[in-house]
Amino acid sequence: MTTLSNKIDFAIIFRVSKANPNGDPLNGNRPRIDFAGHGEVTDVCLKRKIRDRLLDRFEALEPAMQGGQKIFVQSDERRVDEAKNLRMRAETVLTPDVMKSRDCAVKVACAEWFDVRAFGQVFPFKAKKGKKSKGDEGEAASEQDSDGVSIPVRGPVTIQSAFSVDRIDIESTQIVKSTSLEGDGEKRQSDQMGMKHRVHQAVYVAYGSINPQLAERTHFSDADAEVLKAIFPKLFENDTSSARPDGSMAMLKVVWWRHNSKSGQYSSAKVHGSINVQANGSISVNPLPGLEPEMIEGF
Repeated sequence: MTTLSNKIDFAIIFRVSKANPNGDPLNGNRPRIDFAGHGEVTDVCLKRKIRDRLLDRFEALEPAMQGGQKIFVQSDERRVDEAKNLRMRAETVLTPDVMKSRDCAVKVACAEWFDVRAFGQVFPFKAKKGKKSKGDEGEAASEQDSDGVSIPVRGPVTIQSAFSVDRIDIESTQIVKSTSLEGDGEKRQSDQMGMKHRVHQAVYVAYGSINPQLAERTHFSDADAEVLKAIFPKLFENDTSSARPDGSMAMLKVVWWRHNSKSGQYSSAKVHGSINVQANGSISVNPLPGLEPEMIEGF
């Protein structure tokens, strides 16, 4: 399979309505916000949703078609294999024989897992204890750490954090977060009460790119890019929770620029800067000669 033949830039525009798109655990799970008051959804959060949608897509495939379409970083609630952690999942493929060569390990990992092929991954394997043999002078045997190994894979798909077009308003409501199994039920305990936070209304924009030069290293292909393009409009499907009820997260538009070469006709900064998104969700794109964007409606 040939690797990505053309540079790709993209933008993802979505609306949040009375939902918490990405809570900050260090700030009482309030919606993330930058110093200027704009809402933020981190790139890590977006990648988690992308991986979940990829799992949805790949699980529907026939077993014979699932080769190279697995996901390495799975959340506990979406886990589809028996691996209890990432190390166990990695060791099912990265055997000692494979690990003898870093290039071989990278090739095998990228061929097995779509998200490694797309986003990259670091595989850190700790050193293992080993017995040191007796020396010529007969010193006692002692334990010695063998060298650990860390295998970095740099992926071609980069995605930035999403930021709201305008400053956001955060609404907070006091709630009963749990029920007590103790007492007579007449009084609420302090640890039973909590706060629920949500963004009233906001439009967010995230930008990303796919680099053909890095795709050569991981063998990320044109077909792989088409898979991402197909799932972006459905990014918030099957992603509901009490913080994000059905319908509160709406994908408005995916803007997809495919350049005519590996190096691209324009820089990603210039391409991303050509789009104008308003607070009401309206979108306009300043034309760049020779580079026509594809406008994809949200699901």
